[in-house]
Amino acid sequence: MGAVGAVGLVLHPRRDSQFAVDTLIDWAQTRGLPVLGLVDEMTRLDCDAEPVTEEQLARRSTLVVSLGGDGTVLRALRLCRSSPGAVPVPVLGVNLGRLGFLAEVDVPELPDALTAIDEHRFRVERRAAVQAVLPDGSTSIAFNDVALVRIPGDGVAAVEVTVSGEGFVRYAADAIVVATPTGSTAYSYAAGGPIVSPSVEGLLVIPAAAHASFNRALVLAADEPLRLDLLPSSGVLAVEVDGRVAAEVRAGDSIALALVPEAAHLVRLGVTSFYQRTRRKLRVMGSLEADDGVT
Repeated sequence: MGAVGAVGLVLHPRRDSQFAVDTLIDWAQTRGLPVLGLVDEMTRLDCDAEPVTEEQLARRSTLVVSLGGDGTVLRALRLCRSSPGAVPVPVLGVNLGRLGFLAEVDVPELPDALTAIDEHRFRVERRAAVQAVLPDGSTSIAFNDVALVRIPGDGVAAVEVTVSGEGFVRYAADAIVVATPTGSTAYSYAAGGPIVSPSVEGLLVIPAAAHASFNRALVLAADEPLRLDLLPSSGVLAVEVDGRVAAEVRAGDSIALALVPEAAHLVRLGVTSFYQRTRRKLRVMGSLEADDGVT
């Protein structure tokens, strides 16, 4: 029995995905498999996919195919994230444009990739998320990062970092970024944080453009509770969840954050490794002084 049942689609909001969708539907129709697409996305295309809601797509799909870039993959991961104790729906990322960190194949490789998955010739890469509990009690989930970001014209992000109930450090910065290992190559990397293997379970806390002598990142274990407290000197900050503004917070507010292990599964076919993708995307070349023959 094949591994693929119903195939769900998540599309980039602007890039032309018609050819990729047609390719996927042709593959599915030869096997008698249904293809599901989000209602608002299917209105942009001429195709035979069944329009469904986000909840229906996550519940009925046995594989979700993301057509776009890393942002589209992140949206698919959030949509398919598992409830406690459940097995996440695997997500296959397909590039429509520039090379990313999360997508696995390009459009010409899609039929072979789907066949390999249907024949159980794939593995899943477990990805953790970070959950933020906002001051109003609502929760937000990110697979890259949650960031408290200075609003232009307002004060700096003045934040105390509390780990396992103990105040550790106070940062004054343009932003405070709490990243998963997946997000270590995103905002965290731009702020000077380390590159972290996606197999690691833990959280990074990084100040961006710190206004103090201490500007080092913290690496926390998966089970260490984290809280960010806005100090009296802090300006109003935007809470960005995977780059989307979810709320605004101000002095006196607190945000509790925790790692959510194995919140999603990414399909891997052995095409490239994390380190190969990272070297290409970030143009990791190393030091010329380390080359042979250089003195």
